[in-house]
Amino acid sequence: MPRALITGITGQDGLYLSELLLSKGYEVYGLIRGQNNPKLELVRHTVPGVHLVTGDLTDMSSLLRALNVAQPDEVYNLGAISFVAYSWDNAHVTSDVTGQGVLNILEAIRLYAGDDLGKVRFYQASSSEMFGKVQEVPQRESTLLWPRSPYGVAKVFGHYMTINYRESYGMHASSGILFNHESPRRGPEFVTRKVTQAVARIKLGLQDDITMGNLDAKRDWGFAGDYVEAMWRMLQQDEADDYVVATGETHSIRELLDVAFNRIGIDEWQSYVKQDPRFMRPAEVELLIGDPAKAQEKLGWKPKVGFEELVTMMVDNDLVEQRALAGI
Repeated sequence: MPRALITGITGQDGLYLSELLLSKGYEVYGLIRGQNNPKLELVRHTVPGVHLVTGDLTDMSSLLRALNVAQPDEVYNLGAISFVAYSWDNAHVTSDVTGQGVLNILEAIRLYAGDDLGKVRFYQASSSEMFGKVQEVPQRESTLLWPRSPYGVAKVFGHYMTINYRESYGMHASSGILFNHESPRRGPEFVTRKVTQAVARIKLGLQDDITMGNLDAKRDWGFAGDYVEAMWRMLQQDEADDYVVATGETHSIRELLDVAFNRIGIDEWQSYVKQDPRFMRPAEVELLIGDPAKAQEKLGWKPKVGFEELVTMMVDNDLVEQRALAGI
């Protein structure tokens, strides 16, 4: 039975990846920060087959303990402070967790594995936010990185550190440069879930409008449940490498609003949407669109869920959830 350790187990990717690995017969361990983590019960309820171990990406001794408990064949580092807007308010904390945390887990694996470094394969969750002020369209593995947020800068550090450990020590360490991936499990602070949750509440008469930032920003949005399969496929390759994981399509916030409001029977949504400069980024990333050709060719991976299907899925889920919360 293969064994895997997942950091960031409480996020949408951690939950979907846990389900995938459990379905493949893995023994799965999840790193969780703090005994009173508010998402502890969510993980226990959603993926009861996962063994939880306490640890913190900023504390290497706890990572070594977790590795000794899990004895993993594969480590998936999904842990990060991943809300981009938050990273300007807490740049130092974001750098410690999202950047330095990658170095900590890589070094912990190196110390744990000793002379048999090849026994642990490592996946790093890199991000399309690393491209930032994009230097070519679409973005691919060789595109120059130009991050535009403290989060993006921290991800670049982790990305290059992963490459460095691969080249310096021969570690089987791969990075997945994942473009925006969403799901009904996405946190409500992220724009896709913010929209679908608000639309559901507007439909149910629980909310009158939604306040947004830049409506013209464009993203390459896919389904998180599809993207975790690409992570797993990377660690099944004989040679470690880096891969862009994306749909190859781009959609604006306006298109997101079109599909979400259309699902509840509203074609003209402008009167329901307000804009506020507080929701504008200090340095905006205007256009992200990935070229997944390498992942398709070498991993045999393709996304299954399209943009409209994804947004519809999220609106439908939020309608059910908001009805239950409101007792309707």
